[in-house]
Order: sequence, then C-alpha cells, then structure tokens
Amino acid sequence: MTRPSTPEPSGGPDCPVAATADLIAGKWTLLLLSALSEEPRRFNELQRAAAGISPHTLTVRLRALEDAGVVLREGTRPSVYRLDESGRELLPIIDVMRSFGARWLLD
Repeated sequence: MTRPSTPEPSGGPDCPVAATADLIAGKWTLLLLSALSEEPRRFNELQRAAAGISPHTLTVRLRALEDAGVVLREGTRPSVYRLDESGRELLPIIDVMRSFGARWLLD
C-alpha cells in the first residue's frame, strides 16, 4: 500500500508567501508603500505620511525597499522615491488591507 504524498509545509526558505511577508511585515513598511501608491514622494513627504517614524528608521526602511527592488530613488537632494514594477505588484495587497481596515476595524 502506498501512502498519499503530503504537501510540502509552507514557510520554508523557498516559500514565496514567507518571503513576501518578510519583505512587507516590517513596522512602517506598508504605510510607506501605501503612501507611494498614490504618487512619488520626497523623504519629508514620506515622513509626514508615516507620522511618528524617525528619520533614521525611514532611511533604513527605504534602503531595504530599494535593495529589494520595490522602491526606486531618483535624483539627489531632494531625492524622490517611487514604486518600481515589483512594488506596483504589491498594490492589490495594500488595497485589500485598506478595504478590510475600513470595513472591519474602523468606525
């Protein structure tokens, strides 16, 4: 008698869901992506959009998103940040989260 094959468990090193969650789960990351979904923004505009984020944390988050190929930085002083192609592919996730929050979490 042969045993039915069991599916590979999720969350391993090659799991695309885990990799995406690692990318977007950091504090402030989704707020920054949401702000950039509207239009390209300068550093100070992003800092205002994510009220309470420190300049250091904003710099760290933006660099991580740049390194991941999700955000592009254009120009120098003042730099403008915008979503790259892979960043734009995250927009449906952000839209669903926005709708969920509006419907179920906010009055």
